[in-house]
Amino acid sequence: MQTSDAEALKRAAAERAAEWIEDGMALGLGTGSTVRHLLDVIAERRDRGNWGSIVGVPTSEDTARRAERLGIPLATLAERGRLDLTIDGADEVDPQLRLIKGLGGALLREKVVASVSARLVIVADESKLVDRLGTRAPLPVEVDPFAAPILAGFLRSLGAEPTLRRVDGGAPLTTDGGHQILDCRFPAGIADPEALEAALLGRAGVLETGLFLGMATAAVIAAPGGVRVLGEGA
Repeated sequence: MQTSDAEALKRAAAERAAEWIEDGMALGLGTGSTVRHLLDVIAERRDRGNWGSIVGVPTSEDTARRAERLGIPLATLAERGRLDLTIDGADEVDPQLRLIKGLGGALLREKVVASVSARLVIVADESKLVDRLGTRAPLPVEVDPFAAPILAGFLRSLGAEPTLRRVDGGAPLTTDGGHQILDCRFPAGIADPEALEAALLGRAGVLETGLFLGMATAAVIAAPGGVRVLGEGA
C-alpha cells in the first residue's frame, strides 16, 4: 500500500470516529499517526463554528503540541478527572477488542486517560486486525530505568524476546514520564493476555504494559473497501 493510500485510510477512520464527538465533551486525545488526522478533523470543524465547547486531554507531549498549534483547547486530568470519550489508535486489535498499544511511546499516559473515559474508540486500518495479540506487533512494557537491566530475564521466562527500545544514535528511548520501554516479541503470539498482564504488573519495576484489555468500546477500521465499526455503533 502506498503512503498516500495509507494516509487516506487513516483520514477516513478519523472522520468516522469523530461522529462520536458532541459539543461540550471532555475528550481524551490519543497519540500516533491516525490521531493526527483526528486533530485535523476537530480543528476543521471548529473553524466552521462547531464544537466550540469541547476540551481535550492529550496523552502525550506530541499530541499536546499539535493540538495547541491547531487551536484545540486543552485541559489536564487534574482539571478534568472524568472524560466523556477518548479516541486513540492501536497497534493490534483482536476480535474481542483487546488491544496492543504503545509503539508511539505513550502507553502509560494513554492507559491512564482511557481508564477515566466513559468510552474508548479506536481508529486503525485493517492491517492492525489480528486473530491473536502479539502476532504482528511487539508488546511494549514501560519500566523504571533502574529496573530495566534486570527485567529481561523475567520477561524471557514468560516467553518474550525483549529488546530495549532505542532512539537514533543508540541511546535508550525515554518516555514523557522519564521511563524506558522494553519491546517484547512473542513468537507464537500471546495465548492468554489477561494472565500475562497480571504477571507483568505483579513484577517490581514494571510500570505499565501495552495490553489494553476490556477498555475499548468500539474500533473504527478503515480498509480500501470502506470503513467499518466493530463493537458499539456497529
